[in-house]
Amino acid sequence: MVKRMTQSSKTATPLGRWKRLQLWHKILIGLVLGVATGAIFKEDALVLAPIGTLFLNAIKMLIVPLVFVSLVSGITSMQDSAKLGRISIKTISIYMVTTAFAVSIGLLFGAVFTPGDGLNMIASGQETAKEAPSLVSILVGLVPSNPVTAFAEGNVLQIIVFAIAIGVSMNLVGEKATPAIKLFDSLAETFYKLTDLIMGLAPYGVFALIAGVVGSHGAEVLLPLAEVIGVIYLASFAHVVLVYGGLIGLLARLSPMRFLRGIAPALAVAFSTSSSSGTLPISIECARKNLGVSQGVAGFVLPVGATINMDGTAIYQGVLALFIAQAFGVDLGAGQYMMIILTATLASIGTAGVPGAGLIMLGLVLTAAGLPLEGVALIAGIDRILDMARTTVNVAGDLMTTTLVGRSEKELDVEIYNSPNHDGTQ
Repeated sequence: MVKRMTQSSKTATPLGRWKRLQLWHKILIGLVLGVATGAIFKEDALVLAPIGTLFLNAIKMLIVPLVFVSLVSGITSMQDSAKLGRISIKTISIYMVTTAFAVSIGLLFGAVFTPGDGLNMIASGQETAKEAPSLVSILVGLVPSNPVTAFAEGNVLQIIVFAIAIGVSMNLVGEKATPAIKLFDSLAETFYKLTDLIMGLAPYGVFALIAGVVGSHGAEVLLPLAEVIGVIYLASFAHVVLVYGGLIGLLARLSPMRFLRGIAPALAVAFSTSSSSGTLPISIECARKNLGVSQGVAGFVLPVGATINMDGTAIYQGVLALFIAQAFGVDLGAGQYMMIILTATLASIGTAGVPGAGLIMLGLVLTAAGLPLEGVALIAGIDRILDMARTTVNVAGDLMTTTLVGRSEKELDVEIYNSPNHDGTQ
């Protein structure tokens, strides 16, 4: 009796209740407290920056080794080369289709809410577009001349290519590669456990990061362009719920609500860090432990998605193309709408992983549609706020595609997916 009362009193304390909360609840609390702290203390909240930096550094520490070992482990778990090819085709096809949906939703919301009306901007014609990498340079740059350099520079695309080559080679070697395969499987599990440990710090890291963002970007920056921010966030929410939720329900025959709950920790980290690659360790954990996707599928699809899937950026392009057209008084025809959709969809692959990819894509889209490039300057001050929304959508799309591919390949544990208590870190 005394023991039971002691146990009850422990859980009744604030610390006990905090420990009992699921991770995504803790992250959400950290997010809300971070917003409040940044709004109250403004730039003084930047004193918390070192905490956020430590959390980001811990995540970045995981990215390169985790991508490499999880891809090699995933590929070696798929001995059938036809299966690997099938999964690759499914993955890229889903990413391309959802990107086209994303830019269309962005255009629709931009047309309905007209955030640029009344700005009456005048184009000077003096701006030039940022140069996007050519197709040839992208293809040539995929293969690392020195894998060690690719690891040191964190070139994820080159690391992915190298990991695929190693994994396929191990499968071709056969029995002699068994010790190496077991080593990579052990390393993958080790990095998954390290991810668990680092994710225990996520609520505090998210709190510090969001407090700094809100503190350094006050209302004086956000209010003049609040409408376009609101439209992009609303379009992003609609895309995640309607497109991703719809595909999960219709194609995978799974609960969209379970899906959204299962990916909540990854979305919270994506929102606060604005980095798809930085969220990758958490995304893999959510896919395996919350959604029940096999290690092989999650380890292959998610790293690829973190580099080529840019649905959130496509929404951003669609809304901003309409916003800039409205701000400068340009009437768009049907051909220009189609050009925006096509350019944004194709450019999402070509500029993936390039620093400033969102602005490069915007320059490409505006040039293709014949819109003034001065519009880029309108959103420069709020791009960090918009980046938080588009990264969140990108990560949700990665996890949705992983779920669809896992379900279609019969490599998704429905019992784990439907578990009411999954948290992703337990």
